[in-house]
Amino acid sequence: MNGAQIFETAVLVPKWTVSPPESFSLLADKNGTSLKTFWIVLHSIHELTFILAIVFCWKLAPIRNGLLILFAIHFAVRAWTLAYFAPNIIDFQKAAETPGAGENLLSRASLWQTLNYVRVGIYIAISIGLIPLCIKLFNLRYK
Repeated sequence: MNGAQIFETAVLVPKWTVSPPESFSLLADKNGTSLKTFWIVLHSIHELTFILAIVFCWKLAPIRNGLLILFAIHFAVRAWTLAYFAPNIIDFQKAAETPGAGENLLSRASLWQTLNYVRVGIYIAISIGLIPLCIKLFNLRYK
């Protein structure tokens, strides 16, 4: 998931934020690079896997607690995504399909891009936070 986020942030986002609303055509579902289905499927698999990890590690308190903290952060960022990023992408797609639609598109796209760097950074930090938990899990000895 991090690889796809980094690719999208480094390659696609700069292309569609460069000169709105013309550059928003890249977001159009009919002929653009809409990744809506990809992200819905990927996030669903990621969240299901995260929840399963919590379930399977429930009796391992230090690992469970770490997973719960990371999942809470993940959940907060997902809520932010659904509240801010997704509605704005939908607005940008509409602006691409409706000439003259939308106000302050360049500043809105620029803010979206900047906040996306923060969002992707948090997701990467969550993934890095899983590494010590994995190491701790692999070092457990069962009697």
